[in-house]
Amino acid sequence: MSEKSRIARKRRQYRMRHKISGTTERPRLNIFRSLDNIYAQVIDDVAGHTLVSASTIDKELASELSGKNKAEQAKLVGQKVAERAKAAGITQVVFDRGGFIYHGRVKALAEGAREGGLEF
Repeated sequence: MSEKSRIARKRRQYRMRHKISGTTERPRLNIFRSLDNIYAQVIDDVAGHTLVSASTIDKELASELSGKNKAEQAKLVGQKVAERAKAAGITQVVFDRGGFIYHGRVKALAEGAREGGLEF
């Protein structure tokens, strides 16, 4: 990622974080996308705690992810984070795309989380 695109993403991220905040009733589903992996966390910003998380580097998901492309992996991560959130009693979240464009892996993760039962 070039320096200009990294700075532009950070600007978008800061702009969004002024408007988006996770509460105890409706925590924030945060996404980070690197070149190889994708990470998702459900965060309570009031308490400052991560409630549940999932990523492509989870040992539980390793067998399911092998042989799939990155978008399919992101969808599985979304389903897994939704499954873990529902087990923790969370059904509604605020979606925070972290300054990334809602396209490709970010969109696949969001659709997987919706299929898993999260509402946003």
